[in-house]
Amino acid sequence: MKMRDGFLWGGATAANQMEGAYLAGNKGLSIADVEKGSRSGAPREIHDRVKEGSYYPSHDGIDFYHRYHDDIDLFAEMGFNCLRMSIAWTRIFPLGDESKPNEVGLAFYDRVFDCLNSHGIEPIVTLSHYEMPLNLVRKYGSWRNRTLIDFYERFCISVFKRYKKKVRYWMTFNEINEVMNQREPYHQAGIRFCKDESVNEVKIKVSHNLFVASARAVIAGHQINPEFKIGCMVQYPTTYAKTCKPDDVLAQRLSMLPNYYYTDVMCKGCYTNLCTAQLKRLDVRSFHPDPSDAEILQKGAVDYIAFSYYFSSIASMKNNESIAVERSNPFVSRTDWGWPIDPIGLRIALNELFDRYQMPLFVVENGIGATDVPVPNELIQDDYRIEYLRSHIEAMKKAIELDGVEVIGYTSWAPIDIVSVGTGEMSKRYGFIYVDKDDDGRGTLARRRKKSFYWYQKVIATNGSDTSIP
Repeated sequence: MKMRDGFLWGGATAANQMEGAYLAGNKGLSIADVEKGSRSGAPREIHDRVKEGSYYPSHDGIDFYHRYHDDIDLFAEMGFNCLRMSIAWTRIFPLGDESKPNEVGLAFYDRVFDCLNSHGIEPIVTLSHYEMPLNLVRKYGSWRNRTLIDFYERFCISVFKRYKKKVRYWMTFNEINEVMNQREPYHQAGIRFCKDESVNEVKIKVSHNLFVASARAVIAGHQINPEFKIGCMVQYPTTYAKTCKPDDVLAQRLSMLPNYYYTDVMCKGCYTNLCTAQLKRLDVRSFHPDPSDAEILQKGAVDYIAFSYYFSSIASMKNNESIAVERSNPFVSRTDWGWPIDPIGLRIALNELFDRYQMPLFVVENGIGATDVPVPNELIQDDYRIEYLRSHIEAMKKAIELDGVEVIGYTSWAPIDIVSVGTGEMSKRYGFIYVDKDDDGRGTLARRRKKSFYWYQKVIATNGSDTSIP
């Protein structure tokens, strides 16, 4: 089976994980710039400032800032017709609360977009991807403060106007639903909790401010260019009941409510009965949104759903009251980092989302983190990556061909080795292109094609019809 004409094939990246040059061109500090590297999945230390002697992986990334021409040449060689990337908010508004954007930052992305477009590669732009200005956290308390809606809208309007002829597809916030799912949503919203705060109350307030900010961005974007397609982006955790015990089936449903809470508001443009039920489950009683927000949410509903899919989980009910979600499915294999490998879960995710929202979908993250072992003068053999991606692409094809799901495109995470957001490691590699850099930041940054590079090149050249492993 071939994909439809115009299907978007490419890879997905984020500015804070690849650009480097963290102060170049008047750029300000982002929340990523004070997050130390880590080891073996340990939590990353978050500092209140850049401390001498500490290693911050985002500071150098893989130096895409200076090497974007060569990297884009490699993406073009693979046949990409799109690249998902983010605009670093702090390159455009270094502090986040300025009245005018930074021209040097705007000009940088002009050059990147021009380079992409010259190769026939369409930019797919995430507006906020784990790199909000650190100043907005320090000075305003981050997304607890409704003032940030205005700052975010100003940022969006600035880049919408500047790139209205260069970018067509946008996403407002990366994996926005992780605000509720994470113990402390620092990456998603710059939030670290104070001792006297109600965690659930803060998460709901923060989420609402993000919803309104997203909706206002959608409204503004459509006014600036009616041809813009502006989507939400969520992490979709396909989840199964651990057993056919009714309590476990109920646990599976309840475990998905935090995720549908976000897509319901952003796609349907209102708080649904599911949202109300989730508020009750969280015992949130002080949430009283401004009545005027209802119209904004309705008018600012998104055009499509973008999502990441890496693995599935299983849910069960414990002691008739608490839900346990695990990655211990005995029927699937695992990655080097212990993540379940479940391509059928992607097909299920596509069906669940499309059935619920009847809205175009975009698989914007899917990939396997693995330890690649380079041998001098030999092609890096990463058949495990090829098999992972092949099986997931085949599952996506079945969702399209057999189930009637509408899919815009597929961008693997990531087309080139970049810094891991979870640990700051480089050894957790996802790319088709190897980057010579280790977990301590040492290396030449030289690029090398892996075996998967040529495999993905064939997949794109045949528009998905040939995914066979060489």
